[in-house]
Amino acid sequence: MRRQRTASFAAAPDDLYDYARPPARRPGRAAKNDPTAWTVTDDWPEDVPVTEAEVKTFEAWFGDLFDELFATRH
Repeated sequence: MRRQRTASFAAAPDDLYDYARPPARRPGRAAKNDPTAWTVTDDWPEDVPVTEAEVKTFEAWFGDLFDELFATRH
């Protein structure tokens, strides 16, 4: 007979809607690299191939937004 494992969950925060409070600091060392000094390299090709399925997915999820963004204003 197998013994069942029970999942243990951390306690939920008191107020799930309190976004104004800064997040609690995690114990440990600070990051070695200063994020303000990071360099972003764009090594993507000039034309990125997109499949028809990807286009349909974006249209399904963001179609209303695209219509609003790209509509001509009269």
